[in-house]
Amino acid sequence: MTNSRLINSNDNNRLFRRLALLTVVVVYLLILIGGIVRSTGSGMGCPDWPKCFGSWVPPTEVSQLPPNYQEIYGAKLKGEIEFNAFKTWTEYLNRLFGAFTGLMIFATLVASVSYIKKDRPVFTVSLLTFLLVGFQGWLGSKVVSNELAPWLVTLHMLLAIVIVFFLLYVVARTYVGNIQIEKIGNKTLLNRWLFITIGLSLIQVLIGTQVREAMDVVTERLGNERRTEWIDNLGLSFYVHRSFSILIMILHIGLVYWLKKNIVTKGVLSQLTMVLLIMVGVEIISGVILAYLSVPAIVQPIHLTLATLALGLQFVIGLLINAKVVFTQNSVVKSSPINV
Repeated sequence: MTNSRLINSNDNNRLFRRLALLTVVVVYLLILIGGIVRSTGSGMGCPDWPKCFGSWVPPTEVSQLPPNYQEIYGAKLKGEIEFNAFKTWTEYLNRLFGAFTGLMIFATLVASVSYIKKDRPVFTVSLLTFLLVGFQGWLGSKVVSNELAPWLVTLHMLLAIVIVFFLLYVVARTYVGNIQIEKIGNKTLLNRWLFITIGLSLIQVLIGTQVREAMDVVTERLGNERRTEWIDNLGLSFYVHRSFSILIMILHIGLVYWLKKNIVTKGVLSQLTMVLLIMVGVEIISGVILAYLSVPAIVQPIHLTLATLALGLQFVIGLLINAKVVFTQNSVVKSSPINV
């Protein structure tokens, strides 16, 4: 009977880990889709919220709108509204995927109920994540009602990163006893290096949002026909962002070096840091493409998503390095068959 319960518990834990990990993937896909919305200028494809042009299913052609639709929605958008089916449906699909993401996070919360007794922080953080998603949905409505105010767009993205961090904490906490983590000799040095790397990477992302906001101003002023001039008109924030990327790369190379120098056994951390280094390298390459190939729209969401992926991976690496300190619940640490 005891063995049967243990098997059922292990199966439930495995299912929860997979669900939580899948939810993280879905959130990152939503960030990617959000980047596509921004890069294609589709953020106001639906000028109202939660409906789109007053309907739950948006129109596919202008004939489906009332003749005076520009009067209805144009005042809010400074009279510049022009129906574009591609932009409308791009934004609408973004909203639908956002709703699906909310359902996935709710499913994770429901599944985490089984952890209330055996590992309460899993349930607590899952609940906080769900509440934050509700706030994120409200904030999204304010982004629309305030006509894509830059500071609201930035806040919306930062909150998405916080939600990802919460989910990654849950995933890491439930995986700790099921993966091999290296023993590390000098954690103090490694932690300091990682802390600096995460801090400066976050600053780099914030500078990137300033570049993105400057890009919106430039594109509106110059238009698509002068696309080759966009980069030259971005101002100081772009040059700081571009130069800062060199420091970010050096920090990640140093992270890989210090980890290899201080590990005693083999494990997942070495693999994660190498993936992180490659990811940062690809992100820098995508930045070069944006700068020298007239900001191709397809590369912009990739650049943003890679930045948030890198931050998430840094966060997970930090959690795993300090697993014994961060995950104090005895069901996580004591049940682990490995030294963490």
